[in-house]
Amino acid sequence: MVVRLLHRAGLRSTHAQVTSLATIALCVGLWVRAKTVDQTQRGNAERRALFVGLWPPMIWLIGDALKDHE
Repeated sequence: MVVRLLHRAGLRSTHAQVTSLATIALCVGLWVRAKTVDQTQRGNAERRALFVGLWPPMIWLIGDALKDHE
């Protein structure tokens, strides 16, 4: 049901897969940035990078579901 709604809204599997790859780049960018902040803020910055790192598999699986629907 959700996949049909996303497909009707115009989202295609390639959109989701490219977004998944972009979130990997965002995670790496946040992780590198976490190494440049001072010690008091480093933990929060690393947690932010880890949180964003959880997104790519979910978005990739949405893309796979959309590919099956297409």
